[in-house]
Amino acid sequence: MIALAAILAIAILAFLYYRHIRQPLTLSGAVLVQDSDVRKQLPIAGVEVSLASGLAHGPVRSDNSGYFSLRLFKKIRKGDRITLQFRHPNYRPLDLKETARNELYIAHMTPIARNTPVAPSKPAIVISNVRVRYSTKTLTTINVGSEAKTFEVKNVGNIPCDQQDPCSPDGKWKAAVGSLTLDAGTGNGFKNARISCIAGPCPFTQIDSEDFSSGNEKATATVRDWSDTTTFLVEAEVTHNMVGQIEYQSYPVIFGTALSFTLPPQSEGITLEADVSGQTIIFPLGPDLLLSWANCTAATRPDQSKAFRCELKPGYRFR
Repeated sequence: MIALAAILAIAILAFLYYRHIRQPLTLSGAVLVQDSDVRKQLPIAGVEVSLASGLAHGPVRSDNSGYFSLRLFKKIRKGDRITLQFRHPNYRPLDLKETARNELYIAHMTPIARNTPVAPSKPAIVISNVRVRYSTKTLTTINVGSEAKTFEVKNVGNIPCDQQDPCSPDGKWKAAVGSLTLDAGTGNGFKNARISCIAGPCPFTQIDSEDFSSGNEKATATVRDWSDTTTFLVEAEVTHNMVGQIEYQSYPVIFGTALSFTLPPQSEGITLEADVSGQTIIFPLGPDLLLSWANCTAATRPDQSKAFRCELKPGYRFR
């Protein structure tokens, strides 16, 4: 019996091990520009990544951060020799001979004629002093007035309640209940609303309920009086919310022939302002990210901020 249990345990372990090693591998990594200066090793988007043997789901393409993820067929096991192929029309073809493992694969691709000198008769157009301008919406609250109203809670004191509601909190005296509602008007709201007893036997009153939430269009209060008639005052400031815009300016980081910058999620109206051959020009960066002097891409980060990268077109250079 013990021997049978041991054989069964060994069989289960062997099955689990076999199942583990037969799990399909997923290779992930990044594609960068080949450059001795690490600051110029920019990510390359749109690179076609495949396996030379064809034993992979794909091909796949790198995203704006250069990231790729290539799932292999089960036939490929850990330790097998593989050849990763990287293809992009603006870069030299790259074949990487690697070993299939759970590790990160970094590929560096060399641009094709990226730095071909411009003919002396047509010198490169100089782009300098690049600034990024954008705006964000902001909600501004302004004071447009105030509101003050009084109301009376009429009652006669020293009358036993006899369990006929409303009564005083201890149930001894007959009480009266009064309420008042302030209306700020459409599009307005109240701020710092407050209520106070200003006349009559105020010690024998209490506020049963109030809704003085800041920004609400209406403010309501209900009070209880178990003595003689009292007078209450309700006051509040009237506010109005206005949507405006705040404009910002930032400077991108430039390495080699590319500039990079990141903007907050709520940014809009994005423009690039630059000096082109000494003349200041504003370039709106619309949803298609079109610039006459650069090719731009954008990627949305997990926090919803946006990362932009623009590479110069041929015939342009940064100062």
